[in-house]
Amino acid sequence: MPHARVNLQHLIAALALLTAGSLVVADEPRTVHGLTSPESVLVGADGRIYVSEIGGFGKDGDGRIAVIDATGKLMPFVTGLDDPKGLAAHKGWLYVADKTGVIKIDRQGRTSVLAQASNFPQPPRLLNDLSADDDGNLFVSDTGDLQGGGKGAIFRITPQGKVTLLVSEAQNPAIKNPNGLLWEGKDRLLVLDFATGELLRLNTKTGATDKLADGFGGGDGLARDKAGVLFISDWTGGRVFKLDLRQPGAKPQPYAQTFQSAADITLSRDERFILVPDMKAGTLVWLPK
Repeated sequence: MPHARVNLQHLIAALALLTAGSLVVADEPRTVHGLTSPESVLVGADGRIYVSEIGGFGKDGDGRIAVIDATGKLMPFVTGLDDPKGLAAHKGWLYVADKTGVIKIDRQGRTSVLAQASNFPQPPRLLNDLSADDDGNLFVSDTGDLQGGGKGAIFRITPQGKVTLLVSEAQNPAIKNPNGLLWEGKDRLLVLDFATGELLRLNTKTGATDKLADGFGGGDGLARDKAGVLFISDWTGGRVFKLDLRQPGAKPQPYAQTFQSAADITLSRDERFILVPDMKAGTLVWLPK
């Protein structure tokens, strides 16, 4: 009986799907439809893709976290949330910034409150994005008054749920309506401001900021690849930008593809694509990097 010939490329592709002990979907240019006001996206350690859906703005109980499973099917993971937005993960836990608190979620989708409104040193107005440091501390942006009134702030939440104020507009005028956050390490947090469209670097010990770039309209999401290149979304302008901060004097480079409202982005598992939730369109788009 003759031996069957094995296509090496097909074999490699099949093996590449076996990651972290579970089958994951290979990344390719595509669009997932049927989302209700998708705001943030995150790729979990298991390769599954989690998307926060606000539902009706200001309508409590209709928000959810959806998951794109190993077959590419969109399914509910957590329901009954109030305007869920930014997502972060640390050591198997998923965190989401809900309306006035931060929710902790285990691998089975069971929820608990990490920090509620009463735990904050000042009442949160609009909790938005999340970023985790190496020790599991969370940074959460309070975007404040979106009608141009500022009043934004950034808080730190320990793994035990203790909340402290890092900085507010009252302390630093550059912090007007902070949205996207990205932990850089060594007491440095990148902050993207929705009102000014500025990209800031915040010293988490002193509360001081340095402006790195601007021109991002309604600045929303931040993501960075392993090489250190930064990707930035503009919700108002519907654009995504690339910015290489390793290059002195680098300017943001916009992608040609536009969106109705590019929200909080992330990179695909293989870093070949930027995953863009288009809130108004109700889609999640794989944008070639």
